[in-house]
Amino acid sequence: MTTVSDDIVTSSNGLGYTSASAAHPESLVKPPAAPTAGEDTIEIHLEFGGGLHLLFSSQPRHTIRLPRFVTESNTPQPTTMRHLVKWMKENLLSEREEMFGDGDGVRPGILVLVNDADWELEGELEYELRDRDEIVFISTLHGG
Repeated sequence: MTTVSDDIVTSSNGLGYTSASAAHPESLVKPPAAPTAGEDTIEIHLEFGGGLHLLFSSQPRHTIRLPRFVTESNTPQPTTMRHLVKWMKENLLSEREEMFGDGDGVRPGILVLVNDADWELEGELEYELRDRDEIVFISTLHGG
């Protein structure tokens, strides 16, 4: 995964190790932002592991677009993980909701990563989604 911060590009292998090539300073400059479908939507990349993809039409990866803001009690609020999980249950989940959802969130035994970090560090359901976030859901419960 590649993250961008203050015109510096850092690559991560997903295990917490990062690198930036000093031999190629041109690679450290932030690339121009790709055009989006609209300022009022955000693109989210979803990935499912540990067998969870079977609940989502057997597709391990999805790219979706969500509104940047949702209206709650007549006030626009940023879209959060709570909204994403609800949207996934209503629009992506193809079977057995009880195997994925638990109330507003996900059931125990599902590890959720937000941009390679445990969602518990990011605020869980209250995390405000940003354009091009990568959300990974991994089931830690396996049959055998």
